Amino acid sequence: MNLTPNSATGRQRIGGCPEGFDARYLARIASEAAVPVLHIARDDGRLSAMRAALRFFAPELPVLEFPAWDCLPYDRISPNPEIAARRMATLAALADGLDHPAAILTTVNAVTQRLLTRRVIRDSSFTARVGKRLDLSELREWLARMGFQQVPTVTEPGEYAVRGGLVDLFPPGAGRPVRLDLFGDVLEGARRFDPASQRTTETVKRIELAPVSEVILDPPAIERFRTRYRAAFGAAGNQDPLYEAVSAGRTYQGAEHWLPFFHEKLETLFDYLPDAPVLLDERVEAVREARWAALSEQYDARIAALDSRAQFGTVYKPVAPDQLYLDGAAWN
Repeated sequence: MNLTPNSATGRQRIGGCPEGFDARYLARIASEAAVPVLHIARDDGRLSAMRAALRFFAPELPVLEFPAWDCLPYDRISPNPEIAARRMATLAALADGLDHPAAILTTVNAVTQRLLTRRVIRDSSFTARVGKRLDLSELREWLARMGFQQVPTVTEPGEYAVRGGLVDLFPPGAGRPVRLDLFGDVLEGARRFDPASQRTTETVKRIELAPVSEVILDPPAIERFRTRYRAAFGAAGNQDPLYEAVSAGRTYQGAEHWLPFFHEKLETLFDYLPDAPVLLDERVEAVREARWAALSEQYDARIAALDSRAQFGTVYKPVAPDQLYLDGAAWN
């Protein structure tokens, strides 16, 4: 093993290691420093390998994953709801603060994307307690604003269903959906259940909910989007379905790609973990540079299509790459 320290930057470069050594090294750092450690893998495959190695070398170490969106930049679709829910669950846990050893696993694609601030995550939470008042209309409004989808039967994270005084909802990161039993405007009971068998797996006294989407459609966010969208692209007419949908407070497929327009400011995963040691997978820098080059190409392609919209009928108006992603200077 070769260890090359840099006293000026506090960085260390380790080479000549057998496969899996990075997991053992991460676990040692987390244990000795008694803090979370952020590991940045170059892709999803490497993240999975790190997760498996940690199960072997440090089975007691808590592990949180922060995956990247599973859609292309400047796409017309949103991230998969399960991916979005996993991201929001991890951000909610980090926003509350971790004061114990843990491994936070992510990828280059995920960590180079700007995120909701910790304050927004904390302010957007919803708590309900058994025996306390719970306004059903207020809960339904919150679920809609936070990106939950109403369905007949709850099966996936980010879904909810209402049947009289029963509310089934699947919070991000919970593992199981929860059923709320209301008597009038009082929460009489709450239990987690298996969505396949409908059998109760656990009774609970308190439910804490986090947003399931990174786009939060409350009135300030809608007005902020409208103002910034017009400032960036000029007046939006009735030929712009994104602008129309957001203005009406409706969810819109792919709206996450305009995330900077919805929020006062954005942060990064590094802001959520300001004191965490950062462990970089091999070839991370090369992957990051390739990622930025691809982002720039996709942005240029959207701009070219926008200029030709009279011919092709497109109204896709892309956000500048550095507003949503970290360029080289921001990364450094």
